[in-house]
Amino acid sequence: MSTASERPAVPEWLEVPEDANSLTAAVWPETAGRGDDGALRIGGLDVREVVAQFGTPLYVLDEDVVRARARRVRAAFEHAASRHGGTARVYYAGKAFLSTEVVRWVTDEGLRVDVATGGELAVALAAGADPAQLGLHGNNKLLPEIARAVEVGVGTLVVDSLVEIERVAAAAAERGVTQNVMVRVNSGVHAETHDFLATAHEDQKFGFALTDAADAVARIRSHPSLRFVGLHCHIGSQIFGTAGFEESAARVVDLHARLLAGGDVPMLNLGGGFGIAYTSVDDPTPIEELAGGIIDAVARECGARGIPLPELAFEPGRSIVGPAGVTLYTVGTVKPVRVSDELERLYVSVDGGMSDNARPALYGAHYSARVASRTSAAAPALARVVGRHCESGDIVVDAEYLPGDVTPGDLLAVPATGAYCHSLASNYNYVPRPPVVAIASGEARLIVRGETVDDLLARDLGVARPTVEESA
Repeated sequence: MSTASERPAVPEWLEVPEDANSLTAAVWPETAGRGDDGALRIGGLDVREVVAQFGTPLYVLDEDVVRARARRVRAAFEHAASRHGGTARVYYAGKAFLSTEVVRWVTDEGLRVDVATGGELAVALAAGADPAQLGLHGNNKLLPEIARAVEVGVGTLVVDSLVEIERVAAAAAERGVTQNVMVRVNSGVHAETHDFLATAHEDQKFGFALTDAADAVARIRSHPSLRFVGLHCHIGSQIFGTAGFEESAARVVDLHARLLAGGDVPMLNLGGGFGIAYTSVDDPTPIEELAGGIIDAVARECGARGIPLPELAFEPGRSIVGPAGVTLYTVGTVKPVRVSDELERLYVSVDGGMSDNARPALYGAHYSARVASRTSAAAPALARVVGRHCESGDIVVDAEYLPGDVTPGDLLAVPATGAYCHSLASNYNYVPRPPVVAIASGEARLIVRGETVDDLLARDLGVARPTVEESA
């Protein structure tokens, strides 16, 4: 975990804005803007009114934006595949953010859902998702999770090791069914991303090396209770451009072609990892360009080998839900700190922190921030938004220019927090996790209840409980 002192005082990319109230369109939800009085509005609602009802910290998710992005992603991949006479399916990667409401939104828009644990599977099923439209990942699926997935009829299990092949085969045979499985492979392509997010290295926990995958497929084909339906490859996260996907596709298609000698290989899943804008300098590749470039590359590689284009699958998560989310905080303290003889920084402390957004501490991730309750004519001042936890690395926004008169009581908004913030949230320092509110059609509604201290104490069996007489 990095500390504040290990970061540069001012990142090279960060420029002083002409207006510290401005909202960079690519970073904020499409429905975000400021009202006539300067307050931030999301989906037509004044965030001050939302906070008055639900408090802070608060995750806000624009349902219309999630749905629109889901439709756009699906259309992009289906259109790109149809140009080559093929088909594509899109799974929403639930690890980005999962709740029963979000499952309903994305499935309403024609997406399938990718889950990675028994808990995520339970959420998808509770939402009414068709098990046949689900995929289950995980490098160490527990035996009860495998049994549950096979029992309910999960459409595809992505196997990650030889022992897992045997476990899935046994679970399917015991129930007298044939389970569809894919094999996760590591293409050896390293996407340009943080090392902790790069999941296609040979020396890592996920999947099979390309040189070992054929043996895994042969093992699957030897089991009458399993049906091999294709290969899966995921090269990383927060990726801009298509170069990494194209190189990975070439290697995986080569393996796909060789496996055809032993039987059908109907599907190729190239994962997700499509990047979004967190700051004004991020320039994510439009999904239409990504879909076209990746599928063109697969079609080109298949054509060169004289094999048909398989059905293609993709698993975006962050790119669907990330830009739809904004986290709202209340400023508690503002402290000027002299960084050098030439530089002063405002430390703006908010009522949340690394317990509701772990990504800056885990990955050194950068975010943006704006005062949400008003606008200001004050000159921009260099600021660092920090949380209230007992860690120097408890940073929400490492470097940003906020109005110099930012003050306790102001509402602060951090955009692009729809993905991996709620999912990674914790109770560090016994801080309850915030609620999640969805905005749609000009109304806000609670979709995930926030925790209370009583919720946390309820799990501590050493807490004294009232006697029957005391509670009567």
